[in-house]
Amino acid sequence: MPTPGPTPVAPAQIRQDEILTGEAVALDVQPVGFFLRALGLLIDMVTGVALLVVFLLAAGWVAGVGLDLAALSPALTVASLAVVMVVVPTAVETATRGRSLGKLAVGSRIVRVDGGAAGFRHAFIRALTGVLEVWFTLGAVAGIVGAFTPRAQRLGDLLAGTYAERTRAPRLPAPVGGVPAPLADWARVADVTRLPYRVARRAAQFVRTASGLDPAARARTAAAIAADVAPYVSPVPSVDPETLVRAVVAVRRDREYAALVGEQTRVARLTAGVGAAPRGFPER
Repeated sequence: MPTPGPTPVAPAQIRQDEILTGEAVALDVQPVGFFLRALGLLIDMVTGVALLVVFLLAAGWVAGVGLDLAALSPALTVASLAVVMVVVPTAVETATRGRSLGKLAVGSRIVRVDGGAAGFRHAFIRALTGVLEVWFTLGAVAGIVGAFTPRAQRLGDLLAGTYAERTRAPRLPAPVGGVPAPLADWARVADVTRLPYRVARRAAQFVRTASGLDPAARARTAAAIAADVAPYVSPVPSVDPETLVRAVVAVRRDREYAALVGEQTRVARLTAGVGAAPRGFPER
């Protein structure tokens, strides 16, 4: 009897918002969106213009021409532009590992496409390319390219192999409490499966945000949601509206979690049994 070969394994699929490291580990990261990148770039450009004015004033003072900017020599002007457009951005991003004033404001940093920290080479390529796509075109080229790339990468990012990663993770919602103690026996026999998705979502959202509501608005909202929930709950406990809503949300959450755990357990058992030898045949 021929021995069945190994079960083929489907290739892993990497989504556009995942990063594949050198160890073939997919990292689920959050790139900064187009509008936040544009805002950060605008802040950096305004900072650069202010720094350029300071450099020109300082260069004029050193050259002994006072504040007459028109009398500055072309060499000093070109040197000031090079410092502001290339040297300063490269030095700042290298020293801060991909941060700048604009990126700090929007909560982002520049990293390599594999998720590693960007270095001098990446910062220099981005700054050098930025002279054309940011300064000479007032950000038009950067905006056009960023609008058509998955991670809002500008031309300098594509050449340097970088992108802007989000550093401010959204705050997790407050955990939903369990079933109130007086309703523990009711929770074992309650039927909440007929609750429509729209009503269930509204109830869960209320439970997460109830602590921040005005007491009067909280009571009115709880009463309205409880009126929508009650027709789909059996039996309906004799409690106040907010307690009813909290109990229904907790019961649905616990049962959905138990179902997921049970499904994972069954899948694990089936997977473990695939490699087992059939009864009556020795294992090879």
